[in-house]
Amino acid sequence: MASKLPVIIVGAGVVGLTLAQSLQKEGIPFEIYERGTHIERAKGWGITIHWALPALKVCLPPAMYERLSTIQVDPEEGRRNNGRFVFLDLSTAEARYEIPPSERLRINRLKFRSLLAEGLDVNWGKQISGFDSLGDCVQVKFTDGTLTKGSLLVGADGSGSRTRRLLVGDEVGKLYQLPVRFIGVTIRLTPGEVKPLRDIDPLLFQGCHPDTGAYLWYSTLSTPEVNGSNGIDEYYEGQLNMSWIVKSPADEVPASNSEKITRMKDMARGFESRLKQIIEKIPQDAEVIEIKLQDWPTLSWPTYNGRVTLVGDAAHAMTMYRGEAANHGITDAARLTEQLQDVGRGMIPQREAVIKYESEMRPRAHDAVLLSRQACLDAHDLNSLTPDSPLVSKRAKVRQPGVAVKAGTIEGQAG
Repeated sequence: MASKLPVIIVGAGVVGLTLAQSLQKEGIPFEIYERGTHIERAKGWGITIHWALPALKVCLPPAMYERLSTIQVDPEEGRRNNGRFVFLDLSTAEARYEIPPSERLRINRLKFRSLLAEGLDVNWGKQISGFDSLGDCVQVKFTDGTLTKGSLLVGADGSGSRTRRLLVGDEVGKLYQLPVRFIGVTIRLTPGEVKPLRDIDPLLFQGCHPDTGAYLWYSTLSTPEVNGSNGIDEYYEGQLNMSWIVKSPADEVPASNSEKITRMKDMARGFESRLKQIIEKIPQDAEVIEIKLQDWPTLSWPTYNGRVTLVGDAAHAMTMYRGEAANHGITDAARLTEQLQDVGRGMIPQREAVIKYESEMRPRAHDAVLLSRQACLDAHDLNSLTPDSPLVSKRAKVRQPGVAVKAGTIEGQAG
């Protein structure tokens, strides 16, 4: 008989909230806890959902899934989107590669998270400090001294997951730092200023300079239709990110905000004129965000007889150069829910459900982390870039919920 105790989800990011919605949809009791005190986190960034759209559709109530179209960064392009991903030679702005297209939604991360939180009772300001497996349940402890009990603890607490470190120890659970530095800004652009960029691609593009190895990512974050400026002082919001390989201490990210912007402008000197001009337009006082490029190839962890597991970045932190982290995390949520449904039907014990979930997730995610790591390194070496690089090859296509496949299979990973 299935436990009537709730599933305890630690972490209310995109994956944790998707899992909560999925469990709620299937009538599986849960509680969700988040160390942050409110929903606004990582605002201003975009997220691309592509091969995991079928899994997301399974997880969400139909009406909520349909509303995803309303939180796209550019609804008009979403309506006619061709799924194109282009990689440029930044010295000429010519496409060196076009990544094979697929159906996708490019959506605002904060709006996505806010949508996913609707109808959920999130316990804010609660950070996990430990847990105890009590045989028939798991007791979760928080830093404020409070406790809760559940049938299963699911760590969805991000790349720096405290739950992961509790399971495998700080040394095994620590992140691997790539020899690459990454900074970015959000800027406002007039229709005239943004046109040269949108002529390259209206949603997003990326590229590398063949001589310097400097990498650039541009993506549209909002259009006048989205930000409400239609007809009056219209503007677009764009995200400009740059990264580079660290070869000496001089390559470290500068300390001050102004110096970071100067670094971006210096790296753009050899860019094609349109790209160079847009970097030069960045205001010297624009807020620069640094993203630590770290990952954690999925390893095994103790499940305490099927009482603890991990999903999302907690299970497989990866860099963003293949744009797959959220897609794997959403797939985790769908697969875990699928197994817990079988527990609820009395078909399998929970221990077996967790084993089955992890036996599919672990090889899939471990490979994805390493592919994303290689993509990150390849992104800074245009002259050695080949069509079979994970940076420009076809994204993973994995078995979607409800369709049988051999555990661990990944189809279409390249080519």
